[in-house]
Amino acid sequence: MISRKNASISKFIIHKVGNKFNDTENAFSQNLVDFDEASYDLMLPFLLRPFGSAVQSYRFNHHANIALNEINNYTSQIFKEDDAFIEVSKHIVTHLYEQSNSAQIKTGDVLVVMFEGIEYEGITTNALGIFKIENKVNFFQTYLENKSYDVLVQKGISSKKVDKGCLILNQSDTEGPIVLSIDNNTYDAQYWINQFLNIKYADDANNHTQQYLELCKDFSSEVLKPSYGMHEQNTFLAKTIDFFKENEIVNVERFKEDVFEEEKHIRLFEDYKKEFEGDQNLLIRNQFDVAEKVLNKEKRKIKTEIKLDTNIQIKLDIDAPDSSEEYLERGYDEEKKMHYYKVFFNAEA
Repeated sequence: MISRKNASISKFIIHKVGNKFNDTENAFSQNLVDFDEASYDLMLPFLLRPFGSAVQSYRFNHHANIALNEINNYTSQIFKEDDAFIEVSKHIVTHLYEQSNSAQIKTGDVLVVMFEGIEYEGITTNALGIFKIENKVNFFQTYLENKSYDVLVQKGISSKKVDKGCLILNQSDTEGPIVLSIDNNTYDAQYWINQFLNIKYADDANNHTQQYLELCKDFSSEVLKPSYGMHEQNTFLAKTIDFFKENEIVNVERFKEDVFEEEKHIRLFEDYKKEFEGDQNLLIRNQFDVAEKVLNKEKRKIKTEIKLDTNIQIKLDIDAPDSSEEYLERGYDEEKKMHYYKVFFNAEA
């Protein structure tokens, strides 16, 4: 998560990236963009806004040595050599082109940008931004001809969101340079994250919290909901969020004791956890610090609603995990041959 309050653009260049499977070639600019005031004032927040809500960071990855990671290498060269920006930006686009291993990978504009004054966790630094614009939108352009106004349709870049982008800070920790990434076109996420950037999540509390909450959400939807219903699923998710809110450190053994009442559910969770780790190629820690920013973000994504085929919905409060257990009962009516929920309350709110 960054602050762009004091940020500025010091260098900016646009290239075109093709796709070798579609016989489209790259096209390179030779000079930096010289902004007018209106374009600059629109461009700066357009590029940096998505990173203001990014809570997880990445680090460069390589099977042998991260110094051999192409983007890490190119970025380091740009930071060290002031006059290398234009030529190295072309190498970045060429590297992106080489990763187009499918005809589905879209061509587009590549913006390579040097930012100054980026604030990240109390530190002010410069950063290199790489952005790919894949989708153009239609807009109307009016013009004057023969003393009358006419209209035509043109295509351009929408100022609402960036398709793909990364921000590589000129700041490192024990794992290497800090990288932030966004991707609003996730149909080819492996192409951007794994192949072009070759990055992995940082080994920190943000990642550990994210992984465990993803495990719990998947377990609730793939195991609890099909076997025990939405009430059991939502109760588990509410208890999970409550446990994370009440504890600064998550201990997995204590989590299972607090959240599950039946031993069979613990065994199901343990079996699913092993399967999840294998599928995701990761090892979830038995104890880790809770990242509050990640918790709050993931909590907003969880929908604790019971949707019934009789066009009735029951919405549960995720911040009150005990309420659904105490005031909501599920049963089966033999006469109607239908399931039912019984809700207890004192007064309508």
